[in-house]
Amino acid sequence: MIQCTLPRPGRRSRARARRTSRILLSLTAMAALLSVDLPDAMAEPPLGVTAEAVPDAAADRVGALFAGGLDGGHFCTAAVVRSDDRNVIATAAHCLGDLEGTVFAPGYRDGKAPYGVWRLTGMYVAPDWTDGQDPDDDIAFATVAPVDGREVEDTVGGFPVAAEQPGDATVTVVGYPSSGETPLRCANGTTLFSETQRRIECPDLSGGTSGSPWLVDGALAGVLGGYEGGGTVPEVSYSAVMGDQAVELYREAAVSD
Repeated sequence: MIQCTLPRPGRRSRARARRTSRILLSLTAMAALLSVDLPDAMAEPPLGVTAEAVPDAAADRVGALFAGGLDGGHFCTAAVVRSDDRNVIATAAHCLGDLEGTVFAPGYRDGKAPYGVWRLTGMYVAPDWTDGQDPDDDIAFATVAPVDGREVEDTVGGFPVAAEQPGDATVTVVGYPSSGETPLRCANGTTLFSETQRRIECPDLSGGTSGSPWLVDGALAGVLGGYEGGGTVPEVSYSAVMGDQAVELYREAAVSD
């Protein structure tokens, strides 16, 4: 079991309480994963404004991570992504420590899990995160067990994964602050903080939003995390750029042997 130490106090609040054209992954073994139509465009507030996420097909693919069930409190966010076995979620690496008792509730809202509670069974984390918590590798994937014989992607669908986004891509973030019981949504243009880190200005993305999907035209291009564990103030957030290591992790998690 990979052990993960949560970030320093400034980051910990995120985890717990938090080139010109787009290239969809074209690995031959993954072609089928990316051939399904994208979900309907999400209902979004104006750019740079954070508001409660309206329930829709895309928002239902995003959920909260809980320790020990719904009564354990949600501490991070995750999202379902497409996979051969239809059982993979994406989140921040710093959200995945000891998986025992960790569950995922897609579409969680007001204390209810309308699409079930899914137990995490495995995780795919970069070696440089495991060895040194490199913020450039703060993207991870996990598998979840079926519920009543049904896989999570069969229940809510999954986002395709897109790498190599331009530095100024417009990103939609959907996440669960640990202080609330409904998800928040914010879209805005992004900038490259560095070659390996993307930055967005969106208010109120506070503790618990770590692992929130960063979506570009309905495809996952990163997760809230990376530099400063995703950021130390709720107005500015970060994501590690999805590079080769993250793509390889996704391939390992998503493609059946």
